[in-house]
Amino acid sequence: MIGASSGWMKTAVGALLALLLGCWPLHPAQAAINPHNLGAKYDATQANITFRVYSSRATRIEVWIYKTAAGAQETVKYVMTKDAATQVWSKTASVATLKNSYGITGTVYYGYRAWGPNWTYSSAWTKGSATGFVTDIDANGNRFNPNKLLLDPYAREISQDPNTATCADGTVYASGALHRNKDSGTCASKGIVLTADTTSFGTKPTRAFKDDIVYEVHPRGLTMNDTSVPLFKRGTYAGAALKAAHLASLGITAVEFLPVQETQNDQNDIDPNSSGGDNYWGYMTLNYFAPDRRYSSDKTAGGPTREFKAMVKAFHDVGIKVYVDVVYNHTGEGGAWSGSDGLTVYNVMSWRGLDNPTYYSLTSNLQHSWDNTGVGGNYNTRNPIAQNLIVDSLAHWRDVLGVDGFRFDLASVLGNTCQHGCFNFDKMDPGNALNRIVAELPPRAAGGGSGLDLIAEPWAIGGNSYQVGGFPSGWSEWNGLYRDALRKKQNQLGVEVVTTGTLASRFAGSSDLYGDDGRKPWNSVNFMVAHDGFTLNDLYAYNSKQNNQPWPYGPSDGGDDNNHSWNQGGIVTHQRRAARTGMAFMMLSAGVPMFNGGDEALRTQFGNNNVYNLDSPANWLYWTRSTVEADFETFTRRMIAFRKAHPALRPLNFYAGTDTNGNVMEQLRWFKPDGGVADAAYFNSSSNHAIAWRIDGSEFGDSASAIYVAYNGWSGNVNFTLPWPGTGKQWYRVTDTATWNEGANTVANPGSEALIGGEWTTYGLEARSMLVLIAK
Repeated sequence: MIGASSGWMKTAVGALLALLLGCWPLHPAQAAINPHNLGAKYDATQANITFRVYSSRATRIEVWIYKTAAGAQETVKYVMTKDAATQVWSKTASVATLKNSYGITGTVYYGYRAWGPNWTYSSAWTKGSATGFVTDIDANGNRFNPNKLLLDPYAREISQDPNTATCADGTVYASGALHRNKDSGTCASKGIVLTADTTSFGTKPTRAFKDDIVYEVHPRGLTMNDTSVPLFKRGTYAGAALKAAHLASLGITAVEFLPVQETQNDQNDIDPNSSGGDNYWGYMTLNYFAPDRRYSSDKTAGGPTREFKAMVKAFHDVGIKVYVDVVYNHTGEGGAWSGSDGLTVYNVMSWRGLDNPTYYSLTSNLQHSWDNTGVGGNYNTRNPIAQNLIVDSLAHWRDVLGVDGFRFDLASVLGNTCQHGCFNFDKMDPGNALNRIVAELPPRAAGGGSGLDLIAEPWAIGGNSYQVGGFPSGWSEWNGLYRDALRKKQNQLGVEVVTTGTLASRFAGSSDLYGDDGRKPWNSVNFMVAHDGFTLNDLYAYNSKQNNQPWPYGPSDGGDDNNHSWNQGGIVTHQRRAARTGMAFMMLSAGVPMFNGGDEALRTQFGNNNVYNLDSPANWLYWTRSTVEADFETFTRRMIAFRKAHPALRPLNFYAGTDTNGNVMEQLRWFKPDGGVADAAYFNSSSNHAIAWRIDGSEFGDSASAIYVAYNGWSGNVNFTLPWPGTGKQWYRVTDTATWNEGANTVANPGSEALIGGEWTTYGLEARSMLVLIAK
């Protein structure tokens, strides 16, 4: 995600506060609370429902219960009781009473109304009145407003989005002079009380993360254009489940869904021919427990939960892990509204109306949001109560919904060491959210087994938030330096300097980033593109972003202006060569490869590099294939199969530069094109653009006794002199990404590799191409 940092974060005052304040003092009893019973739950006999919500600063909380999701007034309300030791407010309601006295016989919908020091309780208050109002925000950062019905942060499902076709006025959730007295009750998202669900999510794969191939995709975009999926299932969890077998046949072992926790996206459908106001990607979370109802074909109470679990089972049944992209750095409540009253106008929908300073990082005077996200303000990840919600939410997705791992958006925010008035990332802080997650939700062991795969987007905005290589033990990272170096080498020859030494580090697992703190090559998630940017095809087809196109290709604001892209001089065969080489980079590098859904078939976004708002046919994956697209899909499938067949490409530890099994071949050796060993002088010279390496397969139990890879990053052909393949062995070609080798068999099937020759054989490699040989 991208955005602009606020000017006040860069001031000397902010720096001084960071030093002086460190970690904001905790409110009494915050560290002692047991959060695991929060939310609304039936008892074992389903005779009673207990509602429990945390607030250390409220003076009164009521739970309001509704018969319907929206458009109607409450049926009954109850005053909740506070436990002074835990700061938890609770109320138990009899199901029989709800039925017999209030006629609630079906789904129970609910929300909270809260009062506090800035809006005191009065029995004279009525919905939509100002009775008891003192100020929108007081000196302690409180933003209570009883006119706003608050969504339970621990609701397991929610009724509907805040804004819908019949509730399009978003100002009902706002504070400030013009909006504070607007009642949100009939429109607000409400929690749904769910009974226990027994839907199976299948048997979780236990594969080591080092052996995974990650496929990042939008849950809706995956099937909306797929005519093989029944119409009512397209764009849903049920539709995604139908693609499990196909993705398994491609070789995918982990599917990473863009956010599936509830977000405001129902309005995307109001005008299907416009991108105005659409939230396609979903990085504005409304609730951290609830699967998004829009992606469920079953929209009844409990339907999204059941359908999501059934989808997970479909993937598990074919050996594919399910990861979800989670957004704990900010929330869907957003930040200050723009305008003259912007500093007091904030949405009050859930966390902010219950305990603003607990759930949000604020400026030192507690009046405004502190923002390292570019989208409204940091979630208070250093507060133990706010951390409880993160950990409990992750545990819910792991244990109840069956998820195998998570990708954390702008994850540097979770390494913040202070609550208010500053930002400082410190991986050594045992109390930050990153280390607490690892402690309470153990990562998967290096060799596989149970546990979670934890993947960080290791940056945010401003301060010391760029932390590629800087995360603590237990965390893998999107390796942005891998992406940048390889893009520059492919696309900016003569403009950007990337030495062969840098290339070697990236191809071999980035030991400079992950080897200094005990982490391993598989902690590097290697990618060329992701959802937020160009597709693989567009990286080599456009010199700059094309975001101002009309619907359905745009328009989209934002987007990076420095993409390290190049259209290869407009020569389409060269564009496809570059795409093959980019895909080969990932499949031949130590680490874990990840690519974006559709990249296997040269999917295009028509040059748009920020399609966050395009819920459109042009942005959904397509399932027809031209000959060129089918050939590239075959190339991708076979390169994945080659990687999976050769454990030498998936090392548990960083490669050694010595012979460790006595066969006179180093585990890894780097070569110059002339066949000589690459030394420091060669690695460090900006004049060199070609590099090769040989891996001793016998040290990894590989079926190939040796693997040789050569990359020519120069603009002209380069001759490579091949090294020793081992006693009695010769080199055979698996693939050459050059233009002359384009077609359905760019990658040879096992057993059909072409004989090239032995030691000292010369191989002419085309410009900007990659060669793979095996010894046999």
